[in-house]
Order: sequence, then C-alpha cells, then structure tokens
Amino acid sequence: MLVIVAPGQGAQTPGFLAPWLEDPAFADRINWLSAVSDVDLAHYGTKADAETIRDTAIAQPLLVASGLVAALALFPHPAGDAFRVIDLAAGHSVGEITAAAGVGVISAEQAMVFVRQRGKAMAEAAAKNPTGMMAVLGGHPEEVLAAIERHNLIAANNNGPGQVVAAGTLADLERFTADPPAKARLVPLQVAGAFHTHYVAHAVDLLGGYARAISTHDPRTRLLSNRDGHIVHNGREVLDRIVTQVSSPVRWDLCMQTMQDLGVTGMLEMPPAGTLTGIARRAMPGVETFALKTPDQLDDARAFVEKHGEGGPLEGNPTWRLLVSPMKGIFNLATDQPTGAALAPGDVVGNVKSLRDDLQVSAPHGGTIVEWLVEDGDPVSPGQPLVRLHPAVSVQ
Repeated sequence: MLVIVAPGQGAQTPGFLAPWLEDPAFADRINWLSAVSDVDLAHYGTKADAETIRDTAIAQPLLVASGLVAALALFPHPAGDAFRVIDLAAGHSVGEITAAAGVGVISAEQAMVFVRQRGKAMAEAAAKNPTGMMAVLGGHPEEVLAAIERHNLIAANNNGPGQVVAAGTLADLERFTADPPAKARLVPLQVAGAFHTHYVAHAVDLLGGYARAISTHDPRTRLLSNRDGHIVHNGREVLDRIVTQVSSPVRWDLCMQTMQDLGVTGMLEMPPAGTLTGIARRAMPGVETFALKTPDQLDDARAFVEKHGEGGPLEGNPTWRLLVSPMKGIFNLATDQPTGAALAPGDVVGNVKSLRDDLQVSAPHGGTIVEWLVEDGDPVSPGQPLVRLHPAVSVQ
C-alpha cells in the first residue's frame, strides 16, 4: 500500500530546484505557476539563499509548486497513472495544499493563488509579534510536553516519538533553550513565526473568505487531514480544514498512525524530500521510504510506486457517490435506511466509534441509497466506502 506525502515549510534548501529546471517541460510549468502566483519560483528555487527562501511568502508557494510539478513528472497522466496505484495522500502543514491539489480537490492554479495568499497572510500575522518555532528531538514525550507548557510555549507540531515542535515568542523560546527537557536536543526551524498557534489566528478569517470563493471536488483517492489523522472525503471540508489548520497544531503523529492502521508499506515523499521520510524511518518501522529529490531518481521512483501501489477502494468509482469512513472503528447505523431511501443534504447515515473518537458520517449532498457496502456493527478502516448514493434524485 502506497502513500504519497508532501513536506511543509522548513524542508526547502537553496538551489533544490536547479536540477529539475534542466527539463524544459518542468521549467515551462514552473514559469506558468510563477505567473499564477506572482512569485519568481525559478529564481527562488535556484539562486536565492537560505534566509531569502525562509520568508513565508516565498517558501510556501515554492514548496507547493515544486511538489505539484514533480508529481506531473512522476505521473505524466495522473488520471490514468496515479489514481490507479495511489492508495493514500497526505501533506505536512502547507504540504496539505499540495496533497489536496494532487488528488483533485482544487486545481494547481487555485492552489497557487491560495498558497500565495496563505503565505502573505501568515507572514503578516507572524510579523505582529517576534515569534518562532523549535524542534525538540528526543527526550521523554511527557517531559517534553510538560517543559513546553512550563515555558508558555505551544506544541505546534507533533511529528511522532522523539520529534515535537515548540512554538511561541522568541523570549520564551530563549528561556526554553536555557532550560531544555532532559535528553532532548533543540533545533531552531527556518520559519518566520509561530505557525499553527493563536499567534497567526488573524490569517484564518482572511483565508476563510478566499476559500469560500473556491470551487472544490471530492478527492480522487483517500486524503489524510493534519488536524486528527482522519480520512476526509468531502472537498469542501478538506479546504475548510486547510484554512483552520493555520492556527491549530499539526498532528502528523496521528496521520502516521492512520497510515499504519491501513497497512501502508511504502511512503514516497515529493520534493524537496527528506523530512517526512526521515520521520517515518524512526516512527514507522517496516515501512519502506523513498525521498524524491532529483529528476535522475524518477525511474526508481516509478518502480517504487509499482511495487507498493495497489489503488485505493475509490479507484474506478465516481467519488461523489460514495460516503466513506473517516477513521478506523466500528460503524453504527443512525436509523434503518434501506436501499432506495432518499437522503436530504446533511442527513446523518451513522457514526464511526473508536477508543479515541466518535464521529458522525453524513451525506453532504443527499441522494438515494443505491447500495450499503457495510452493515451495522461492522469494523471499518479509514477511507473505506460505507454506502453508495445516486445523486440525481432531488430531495424536497
């Protein structure tokens, strides 16, 4: 089982796009996305120094564009090549925009305009206070979280055992550096502010307005959310979560748990790759990883995809007719809803319950029940189809 992942801010390094731009087709696509985003991506990806590409307004469009264009190099015909084999997709922080566009929730052009505005809004919000982020590597998890709280900081990213990111004011980070958790190493991150905290909450309202104007489609394959590691199959909800994620913690640990629940055997990371596959090697033993960094790896990457890719349960189906499970758990029907029953938009069909959560499953667009794919009390996995709906019937 294959998962494709896209990294977040801090993964960028000076010159990482240079070998990719030797391909004229890649260069043309980058130039087009530069025009769409009004950011000179070729320049920043080849000639700019580390401090320049640390700027949020530059780093975020650069990351999304590189991931999307590299995906087209890997899968020249996504509808025929990619969705036949990709079982799952996810992105870390801004990488969620890459992932959402990659599975068809929004277009590449919509993604670039949105990420341009996201980067600007987050940079402006971060500039209001001198804040930053710091990786905490190692240490006992409970002691690390207690130390973060003691110094008035926030665990903005939980990336699994041995890697939590603390965020807050520079003054609090200084005090944290002077009094670190036992057996932990602190590494300042190349970001412009305390992202995924209340310090950048001002950006959420602005981005929410933009998101409401963007048309969406349901994902073409299973897509994980940073908020809680759940599968999200409604395109509008995907975009809403990307907006609110700006000021809420990234739970990559829960994303990796879902990957393990599903039985992922291979993780391929899009460029600038290395961060997420590095985390996976520590946190997901037995899962093979591939960090796609340069175009001379493309043939090996395609072989990796063929080795691990199976194609998710949505492959070959019109995804807007399916309701899927958001997580692993037990499915319980809300009421007796036989084949042929008509659902109004928003009707609840049941809930999925686990030890951690109890989530409702509703039909956002309504429809007629064509076929139940599970029964009351069945165990279900993340992204498993529950019921097939016919959308043509108008429910009064």
